Amino acid sequence: MIVRSPTATPTLPHASQLGPGEREVLWLAQETPGSVAVLDDEPARRAAAALGIARSGTLGLLVDAKRHGLVTAVAPLLDELQRNGFHVSLQLRDAILEAAAELP
Repeated sequence: MIVRSPTATPTLPHASQLGPGEREVLWLAQETPGSVAVLDDEPARRAAAALGIARSGTLGLLVDAKRHGLVTAVAPLLDELQRNGFHVSLQLRDAILEAAAELP
């Protein structure tokens, strides 16, 4: 992984609804062809769509990580996210665990 800051900060759609981290993710994604922005909040996802930036949410990233063998299970990671204040409805949790082939 390489940590870097964007070289440009162009105007973004829905900018008033975006936090500083979301703005930086979108700026970096604009500078990095083929990248996928990891965004969970709806205003940031709308901005990415308006800019033509591919996007995923945190939960989708976990499912993809399991599918590619980068993690062995999604459930414990999801539990940890929830313990740290990440809100996930029971329906969404079940859908994510089903997508990760972890429902009994």
